[in-house]
Amino acid sequence: MRTSTRQAAAGRESGCGLPPRLVTRPLLVRFVSIVGTAVSFYLLLSAVPEYARSAGASPGTAGLTTTALTLSSVAAYLFTPRLMVRYGYRPMLAAGLAALGLPALALAASANIAVIMATCVIRGVGFAIVCVAGGALTVSLIPPQRRGEGLALIGVASGVPAVAALPLGVWLAGHLGYRPVFLAGALAALAGLASVPWLPGSRPAADRSAGVVAVLRAPALIRPAVIFSATTMAVGIIVTFLPLAITGTRADVAALALLVEPAAAIGGRWLAGRHGDRRGPAALLRPGVLLAAAGLLTLSLTGVPAAVIAGAALFGLGFGVTQNASQTVMYDRVPESGYGAVSAVWNLAYDGGMGLGAAGFGLLVTGTGYPAAFALTAAVLPVVLAVAGRTGGSGRRRPDRPATDRSA
Repeated sequence: MRTSTRQAAAGRESGCGLPPRLVTRPLLVRFVSIVGTAVSFYLLLSAVPEYARSAGASPGTAGLTTTALTLSSVAAYLFTPRLMVRYGYRPMLAAGLAALGLPALALAASANIAVIMATCVIRGVGFAIVCVAGGALTVSLIPPQRRGEGLALIGVASGVPAVAALPLGVWLAGHLGYRPVFLAGALAALAGLASVPWLPGSRPAADRSAGVVAVLRAPALIRPAVIFSATTMAVGIIVTFLPLAITGTRADVAALALLVEPAAAIGGRWLAGRHGDRRGPAALLRPGVLLAAAGLLTLSLTGVPAAVIAGAALFGLGFGVTQNASQTVMYDRVPESGYGAVSAVWNLAYDGGMGLGAAGFGLLVTGTGYPAAFALTAAVLPVVLAVAGRTGGSGRRRPDRPATDRSA
């Protein structure tokens, strides 16, 4: 693996007994595009389907805007690592931010359904490129000794704007109209684009053994991805079906639960990052999944508002722990040339799991009802954890082990 100047400096600090500095100038610059991406993506996420509906689209067609967004993202995850090797982190990140921000201006100019769909496809590709290229660049800026904590900090930097922007987009559209929402979404991404020239201009080394296919074939990498994907299935279920499951109770319970869950997830990511660097991130996968399962089981008490809120908090905390631990484990087990492929596979696990979870739960709930379906889903998570098998010790590559050793 190539040893970068940043990593060499971190090693010198560590050798002197000092912890390597986590927040550096390049990482602070990267925060600009992280926040801009989160605001741009989530501000429009719920507003665009409503915009399509107001333009005369049927409910089914309006829903396809989100489908177009997610499917184009999944497709782009597969080819972005190869392009990143060819062009480098910085050009790919710039291309992704432009594809995320500029089409929002087209939404502000036209309510044509074809334009809306095309915009969603382009924005989905842009979001995927930012996730993969930006994610790989970010990891290269974090000292390996503090990777879990650094990824947790990134989770806070992206999670807080996301939690705020999702309901804000709907509120602004209802009070000010859709055009200000689209303009704000475009400006947020383009502000991130303006920060790209001040980021390091490096690129990952070409390594066929560190591509997406190689990651999918490596048990030490695919196991944490599968475990994480199981928890993201539950996220898709909660976001899609929780409001429908508790319609018989107070209407504000679902809204509060959907606010508590991502807020708790941010806290879980932070706790996992702090403890994972000291004890090994793989050791946190099991308690994270079990905590998420306990939250889902508590959510099965859909007629008890306090249980719904508590279940959302428990699940969010467990999901955040699993999110950070799985990501850190996977990055720890590849050289720098594999960061892009790991980022792509991890994001595939995220988006694919959410989609599969929502689809499968929809079939299940018709025969069982919501409480039983939540309970059954909670029982599935420990089963996936057991089937995936052990994740291999601490998940941290030993300093005396060569960088290309992928063994568990």
